[in-house]
Amino acid sequence: MSVLLVTGGSRGIGAGVARSAAERGWHVGINYTSNEESAQDVAASVRAQRVKA
Repeated sequence: MSVLLVTGGSRGIGAGVARSAAERGWHVGINYTSNEESAQDVAASVRAQRVKA
């Protein structure tokens, strides 16, 4: 099982990296500072790929 921790994963490049890793079968941990709603959206996208977020 491969796991990736993405800092700044709620937007921009970090969100793209999180989604891309999920498409490749990686489980993804998403770290964010202040935008919880966006982080939850990215996490939902990750979980839609049938991996853990």
